Amino acid sequence: MAAELHVELVAADRSVWSGEATLVVARTTSGDIGVMPGHQPLLGVLESGPVTIRTSDGDTIVAAVHGGFISFADNKLSLLAEIAELSDEIDVQRAERALDRAKSDADASAERRADVRLRAVAAR
Repeated sequence: MAAELHVELVAADRSVWSGEATLVVARTTSGDIGVMPGHQPLLGVLESGPVTIRTSDGDTIVAAVHGGFISFADNKLSLLAEIAELSDEIDVQRAERALDRAKSDADASAERRADVRLRAVAAR
């Protein structure tokens, strides 16, 4: 079994993060999943939620991901997201305002997006 896996986190508009990792945790329609080197091949649908990547050098990368797909084979993990942002790219005050606005507008999908962004920041 290999000690690391290659990870590609890609959004519709850009490559968000690429590198070697020892563990990736993501939310799928079947629940949370942790992928480590040597995991069985998989294909799944991503739910909105934070994705946590434990890099080979011991760092932790957290991204807010909104929908997409996850696939793993041959120690290569691909996270193909509709929208993805690294937690250090997220403006907390803007996300808090978006959450307040979504709550007052009763916009459940906007509220979910803002909440995921804030959870990603809290997890970094």
